[in-house]
Amino acid sequence: MSGKESLKQRAYHSIKEKIISCEYAPGIMLNEETLRDELHVSRTPIRDALSRLEQEGLISILSKKGIVVSGLTINDINFIFEVRLLYEPYAILNYGPKIGDEVIHKFFETFSLPVDTHGEEEYYSLDDAFHVAIVEAIQNPYLQKTYDWIHNQNLRFRVMTGQFVDSRLEKTNEEHLRIVTACLKHDWVLAAKEMEAHLIASKNATFDLALNKNCEMQRGR
Repeated sequence: MSGKESLKQRAYHSIKEKIISCEYAPGIMLNEETLRDELHVSRTPIRDALSRLEQEGLISILSKKGIVVSGLTINDINFIFEVRLLYEPYAILNYGPKIGDEVIHKFFETFSLPVDTHGEEEYYSLDDAFHVAIVEAIQNPYLQKTYDWIHNQNLRFRVMTGQFVDSRLEKTNEEHLRIVTACLKHDWVLAAKEMEAHLIASKNATFDLALNKNCEMQRGR
C-alpha cells in the first residue's frame, strides 16, 4: 500500500468512526479545513474520504453550503429493517451451510451463557459479529456491498438510542440462541423464521427507544 493510499484509508476510517459513534452527530456541519487539522493530513485524503462517505450515505456534500452528517429518522428505521428483513433470513435460508459449523458452535456457546457474563460493550460487539457472520455467508458481492451501507446506519442507531434496555438484552440473547440452535440442526427454514421474528422484535424495540429519545429531547427544550 502506498503512502498516499494509507493516508486516504486513515482519513476515511477516522471520519467514519466518528460519524458511526455519533461524535460527529447527525445534522452537524463538518469543515474540511478542520478535518485536515484534526487528522494531520492534506486536502486530497480528506476529499477522497468525504467522497466515499457520501457514497455510503453517511454525509451529504451540499453545493455552497458545506458538508453535513446525514440525519437518521423514524423512516430510516423502517428502511433499514426492511432491508435487514429481506437479507438476513434470506442469508440463512440460502447460504446457511456456508456459515460453518465451527462458527455456529462458537455463537451457541456464547449465547448459552447468561447475558451478564459479558460486559455491555462486549455483548454489543458479539451481537454485531453474529449478524455480520450470517450476512458474510452470502456469496453475492452485490448484496454484500448493499448490506455494508445498512450496517453502518444500524450501528449509528444503536448509539443514538442508547443501546439496549436490560429486558431487551435478555430477550435478544434468547432469540439469538433459538436461531443458532436451529442452525446447529441444519434446519435452515426454522432458523430463517427465528431470524425474522428476532428482527421484527428488534425493530419494535428500536422504534420505542427512538420515540422515547425524541420525547426526552422535547421535554428538555
